[in-house]
Amino acid sequence: MEDPIKRVKPDPTGNESDSEVAPESRILNEQILLLVFGYIKWDLRTLCATARVSRKLRAVAKRILWQALCNYRAPHMVAALSHGLPGSRIGGGWHALAKLMFFCCGCQPSPNLSVRVSLSGHFVKESRFSKTSGLSFLTKRCRGDLLYVSDPCEHPMGEGRDDLGVYRGVFRGFIRSKTRAYLIGRQVKLDERVRCPYCGARVWSMTTAKLVPKSAAKRLGTHQDGLEYFVCINGHLHGACWLVPLTSDEDALDDVEEDDEIDGVDYHHHDTCNGGS
Repeated sequence: MEDPIKRVKPDPTGNESDSEVAPESRILNEQILLLVFGYIKWDLRTLCATARVSRKLRAVAKRILWQALCNYRAPHMVAALSHGLPGSRIGGGWHALAKLMFFCCGCQPSPNLSVRVSLSGHFVKESRFSKTSGLSFLTKRCRGDLLYVSDPCEHPMGEGRDDLGVYRGVFRGFIRSKTRAYLIGRQVKLDERVRCPYCGARVWSMTTAKLVPKSAAKRLGTHQDGLEYFVCINGHLHGACWLVPLTSDEDALDDVEEDDEIDGVDYHHHDTCNGGS
């Protein structure tokens, strides 16, 4: 009996011939992957494991799965970042945005923030990204930009020391942003030591450039000289700060914006924005 399964033979270069690849190995399989991941509510660890199986799956993940994950977990934030257009590109790629959503990059010692030991990165169970927090990180002349920033991920640093907060964020359309134009206009040099932990691009130290507004420290609950953050050429922000104990008489920002909260399963919205977690 003739074998009903068409066997694929490699071409002389060692690759599979396009004419002999079964149709279901292309679009149909991608649709099945979308259905499967939708069924398991886009479990992040499963998607990471799937992307490591083969080059083909890694390419499929880079092309459609990471974007679908971002849309499922943070639809309002993604719509704002992409202007609501399905085919829009995100600076650094969708895989970088997905990593930024769910991965705390840790912290390394730096000249602007004295940290005794390095903190390794880790997956976060939940994160909240807020436009209100992002507004606090923009200087007055850059207030037209749209920036989402997360609440700090708190890391205990031992007895007698304040906790360290690690935060991250992302700009919409950074290449056309006022922040980028201001950095270039002031001829701020890119940092020689630090790279973006999400896309690998070069970064500006906003602390070194003296472009950290006082509202950023207030939003984070730290002193003006107790924080540092970087912005990469693709518009990803990452930084750290000392989370000093707050007193009851300290003022809180009273701006009201819609927040985007991402957790392990569901996606929620809040009408108000709080400070650090």
